Amino acid sequence: MEDQEFQLRAGEALEALHSKLAEASGDFEFDADMSAGALVIEFEDPRERFVVSPNSPVRQIWVSAHVQSFKLDWDETRGAFVHGATRESLDELIASAIRKRVPDFTY
Repeated sequence: MEDQEFQLRAGEALEALHSKLAEASGDFEFDADMSAGALVIEFEDPRERFVVSPNSPVRQIWVSAHVQSFKLDWDETRGAFVHGATRESLDELIASAIRKRVPDFTY
């Protein structure tokens, strides 16, 4: 995948995820904001932050959540960024991470 295509797909994936999370944050106890091309999800008590950001040189989306790092590659078949080990899409991985803090979380 060329850099321009990666930037487009990563941007679309982050914007779509941000839109879902921004809407859901009204019903759950977290905030979701875009800042400098990265999506930041913040929890208050106890304080915790997840960061979802594109990494252009390696054409991956990187997620930092629960003191772990996840690297997702584009899966052409699924049309989504997917974590290699778990096969979770970006949306699935983030929903799973949020559920560790907010058990009844849904988009």
